[in-house]
Amino acid sequence: MAIIKPFKGLRPTKEIVEELACLPYDVMNSEEAAEMAKGKEKSLLRITRAEIECPEIENIHSETVYNKSVDNFKKFQEKGWLVQDSDAKYYIYAQTMNGRTQYGIVGAAACEDYENGIIKKHELTRPEKEEDRMVLTRYLNANIEPVFFAYKAVPEIDEIVKNLVNEKNADYDFTAGDGFGHHFWVIDNAKINREIERLFKEKVPFTYVADGHHRTAAAARIGIEKTIQNPNHTGAENYNYFMAVHFPDDQLQIIDYNRVIKDLKDFTDEEFLAELSKGFIVDKIGSEIYKPIDLHEFSLYLSGNWYKLTAKNGTYDDNDPIGVLDVTILSKQVLEPILDIKDLRTSKRIDFVGGIRGLEELKRRVDSGEMKAAFALFSVSMQQLINIADSGNIMPPKTTWFEPKLRSGLVIHKLD
Repeated sequence: MAIIKPFKGLRPTKEIVEELACLPYDVMNSEEAAEMAKGKEKSLLRITRAEIECPEIENIHSETVYNKSVDNFKKFQEKGWLVQDSDAKYYIYAQTMNGRTQYGIVGAAACEDYENGIIKKHELTRPEKEEDRMVLTRYLNANIEPVFFAYKAVPEIDEIVKNLVNEKNADYDFTAGDGFGHHFWVIDNAKINREIERLFKEKVPFTYVADGHHRTAAAARIGIEKTIQNPNHTGAENYNYFMAVHFPDDQLQIIDYNRVIKDLKDFTDEEFLAELSKGFIVDKIGSEIYKPIDLHEFSLYLSGNWYKLTAKNGTYDDNDPIGVLDVTILSKQVLEPILDIKDLRTSKRIDFVGGIRGLEELKRRVDSGEMKAAFALFSVSMQQLINIADSGNIMPPKTTWFEPKLRSGLVIHKLD
């Protein structure tokens, strides 16, 4: 069963939370980070992307940059911009997008749960990306940003959260520049904190990494590293845990993750459509944008026209957690055999567009001449994600897209 503990959070004061909170480090480049932090002295990006304060340094992973992160982290605490809670507790973090709100519990997940498979993953991680976050965590001795977890909903936990958010105003409540709402409650009631810990331990057999596989892997590895380094290790130290926001699965929605293609190899439009008709029922829709409305249905934008593609029976396996995925069908029926795009991670002939940008973005990139064609997919369900994680499989690259992204800086977990 899952071990999820309360912890003494390091948090911003209410007056500055909107300025301090920021998007995760990995959804932007250095130039974008600098622009986001412009005019915001208290932005957490000055810690998570400290290269923006070291313009003379070309290597953003240099010791100079990491030391600047440490200096700024100390500065934020010395100035009282970040203040540590005196007691261990859980926190509720809710996000609102398009009028829909999802409620998660911020708690400290156990590193050992990641090692023994209680925390389940569905993506491969790259060692170099893990290493960068490990180095920053070593320097700061803190989990500066949370990871995004899911768990199978527990009615008793839902009821506690519902009662708490109805009883008191949020400690933090703001709408970010992207229009998404962020709401945060501190759970000060010791009895409720104990009950939440008990319910996780008794009712939640597994948790699932939704977003943040590299940060999760890095945090778990840091825990192991510190265990080895400490001859007096007891298992109760803060470094045995890392910060995660745990959302019930039935409140989460995965957004579609679409594909744009640079060329049709050697095929004309007509030849390409003929090849597609071997595995799909191809219906021409016309110039009006068409969004897939069901599993195994795709839309194609090509030369000013939208097409509805319905995968034919026999081209997929609904009994296989990987074979049922539409990203698998597209790869096995189109990208590999027709277009000779075999490695999605390295091919320069394909790019990926999160559904948050809308299908208008697919149309724009094709109409501009940058891309030749675009495929829109029906979004993966949370149940499909859980089925893959439970079976020990790994999703194909660029399959899931979660929005809104967690804001960093609402709470921090120190490892000392």
